[in-house]
Amino acid sequence: MDNPKGYVSFILHAHLPFVHHPESEDYLEEKWLFEAMSEVYIPLLENFEKLVEEQVDFRITMSVTPPLISMLTNKMLQKRYIKYLNKHILLSKKEIVRTIHDDDRIKNLAKMYLDKYINDLNVFTNKYDCNLINGFKKFQDLGVLEIITCGATHGFFPILNLNEKTVKAQIKVGVDLYEENFGRKPRGIWLPECGYIPECEKYLKEFGIQYIITESHGILYANPLPIYGTFAPIVSDNGICAFGRDLETSKQVWSSEIGYPGDPNYREYYRDIGWDIQDYDYIKPFIASNGDRVHTGIKYYRITGKTENKDIYIPQWAKDSAEKQAGHFFDARKNQIDNLASFMKIPPIITSPYDAELFGHWWYEGPYWIYILFKKIYYNSTNFKLITPSEYLDKFPVIQQSNPAISTWGANGYNEVWLNQKNDWAIPHMTECGTRMIELAQTYPNAKGILKQALNQCARELLLLQSSDWAFIITTGTMVEYSIKRIKDHIGRFNLLYTMIKNNNIDKEFLKDIQKKDKIFPKIDYKIYI
Repeated sequence: MDNPKGYVSFILHAHLPFVHHPESEDYLEEKWLFEAMSEVYIPLLENFEKLVEEQVDFRITMSVTPPLISMLTNKMLQKRYIKYLNKHILLSKKEIVRTIHDDDRIKNLAKMYLDKYINDLNVFTNKYDCNLINGFKKFQDLGVLEIITCGATHGFFPILNLNEKTVKAQIKVGVDLYEENFGRKPRGIWLPECGYIPECEKYLKEFGIQYIITESHGILYANPLPIYGTFAPIVSDNGICAFGRDLETSKQVWSSEIGYPGDPNYREYYRDIGWDIQDYDYIKPFIASNGDRVHTGIKYYRITGKTENKDIYIPQWAKDSAEKQAGHFFDARKNQIDNLASFMKIPPIITSPYDAELFGHWWYEGPYWIYILFKKIYYNSTNFKLITPSEYLDKFPVIQQSNPAISTWGANGYNEVWLNQKNDWAIPHMTECGTRMIELAQTYPNAKGILKQALNQCARELLLLQSSDWAFIITTGTMVEYSIKRIKDHIGRFNLLYTMIKNNNIDKEFLKDIQKKDKIFPKIDYKIYI
């Protein structure tokens, strides 16, 4: 189809906060990465692989954030993921024995999990040489995936802008790490939490960013009012293009009431053998080291409905639902494109951004749904094609000039998730550390040796402190204790280093210790704050 009526752009935001604890393997938060690798990143890569092998032409965009890149390329975490997989292989083998007299459906699921974790180990070690970034780079180089960048540690720009140079540093470090890992410069950026403020544009421009992704109202309230709403990008006075999230496709996937992931045939996330198995001695080696029950990833039940009495998960039923819903999404986009094209002078683009971790972690069948949907778009008669934002800009370079509105994709559309009575205590400390970092960079513009190492580590501690994840987690009330600890750790490490530098008395052992713990951005240069 050479001249489609319109386009659909899928954008997945792949992000996790930087968690790295060489001092201990007891941090449950490290499992966030390992769960995402097995449930999200490997399944997505395998489905991309199948599409390429089947010669299905597709397009998808992903932001792979700097903290995630840093963890996926970290040797210690790679080794720990292999241990994680071997532990799950052992648990799966034990489950095959434990369920030998159970319902055949349970026995089949136990075998399914064993096959899955064995396959994950093979894919990770043999196909991608223990580095999943190799996989994402492969598909970008093939031209079917566009990877975009993000702020260095997912720092929330509307708050960081109290010290404007800290926004600059977030952007530059993100761009530099991207180029180091993917061998090219990024054209687009996922603004952390879709937090748009106009002040960030000059730095986006300085570091070569051409476009951003915004929440719907960032476009709908732009000035002047965009004539095509979210169905065409706009370009600001500074030359930064913005693509706005489509409300309809968002609702079809995200909605807790009508969204696809709530289908009763899909796997139930909250029923896990880590909680279900009553024999504590049996499950103890596979849960938290302190004995707390946690999710293992092995789950035998389906959503069923709003009931505590869950039915057994049947993979084929789940696949049937995914295929049916892919068809529904496909038909809805055809109708949407028909309606839009009738009053637009350029082909509309439906921008559909989602958290990548939805696909596979929360919605176990999500990667398969993408695979089926992309095949339908390729093989079936339709009026639209998949496209990346960069390709759309290349095809249609004449864009309405309009300035996006300040916006985020947090609750109620603005900043309250990251600035409220639960987490606002951290903001003055973060701001003061930013001021001190700028002071240090300007005071010691030509540092060398141990002083330079200390200044670079100050920059790392500041960036890690600025992660929006800690404020978000405190607001949602999930891993609050850990998030508070991380905030206080980075404040303390930064301020202690600051005092050492000012007193010309740097403790080499302390510096070495936190360099090992907060091992991120090895090529960082503190002069970004000058």
